[in-house]
Amino acid sequence: MTAVEPCPASPTLADVARAAGVSLATASRVLNRVPLVRAETRRQVESAIAALGYRRQRAARSAPPARTRSIALVVCEEGLRLFTDPYFARIVAGISREVTAAEVQLVLLTVPSTKDSQVPAMHYLGSGPVDGALFVSMHGRSPLNVGRIGVPVVVGGQPMHGNDINQVSYVDVDNHGGAVRAVRHLIDSGRSMIATVAGPRDMTAGFDRLAGYRRVMADAERSDHGLVYFGDFSQASGEHATVRLLERRPHVDAIFAASDLMAVGVLRALRRAGRRVPDDVAVIGFDDLPVGRHTDPPLTTVRQPTEELGARMVRELLGLMDDSSAPQCGVVLDTELVPRASA
Repeated sequence: MTAVEPCPASPTLADVARAAGVSLATASRVLNRVPLVRAETRRQVESAIAALGYRRQRAARSAPPARTRSIALVVCEEGLRLFTDPYFARIVAGISREVTAAEVQLVLLTVPSTKDSQVPAMHYLGSGPVDGALFVSMHGRSPLNVGRIGVPVVVGGQPMHGNDINQVSYVDVDNHGGAVRAVRHLIDSGRSMIATVAGPRDMTAGFDRLAGYRRVMADAERSDHGLVYFGDFSQASGEHATVRLLERRPHVDAIFAASDLMAVGVLRALRRAGRRVPDDVAVIGFDDLPVGRHTDPPLTTVRQPTEELGARMVRELLGLMDDSSAPQCGVVLDTELVPRASA
């Protein structure tokens, strides 16, 4: 970068952008610590800021910024998934209950996994319209850097290792322990070839539920990679995985599905294949969604306290907003097996 001449008047961000040879939008991203800016470009902008003596113009204030009494709920999925998956309805119900009691406004953002969609959302969160943010359904490889937004954050689900969000508060459920109880129930009931339709590998819930299944199968010396198929927590993926499973392991006599919606898909595929549940194949889901009480037969499942998870996230976030020096925390809520007729 060429030498920068000091501006005769107070330099503006436009002056910085011009001196650094970047667009005004790029200079703004660097100033607001938005991710996805190349390291070389960031250095150019920072050098121009230092050379020009640029200072962000803020309204004079003698007190901390006024609270907006608003928090954001960031759902890291496509909008259609938010309104079709009953899991989200339940977690939002718990969140809404708490924000209403606290007289706080809730702002909903849906942020798909594409980088272009995430940058505006992160810029919005860091620019001051909300006092804090809740993140749910985060994927491990997401470039969302929630630790640098500039407002308190609580994540639903323990962050995946290597997700570059250090020291962030989270509320999760005991996914591993719930899966262990489900698979042990199948073994104790005499099932010998137990498969799983696991959740996404880049989400904590999918990873931990699969780990619980594998632990019990290894302890029972029944590990078989051919009994593991993956879905995305949707009904269609559970159905598709079961069709493939029956082609590969036609004598399977039990299936642990990592979500109730996937379990519904499992039941549909088994019915089409002429397999009776639970006589031929036992099925267990995970969630305890209302749909599981009305399947044929009613679905044995692992209950997770979804509404309480949402409510607890809000309480933790309000605590961080009230005391910025409070330590980050990790909360794990219990799960329990709910026996019904499917297993």
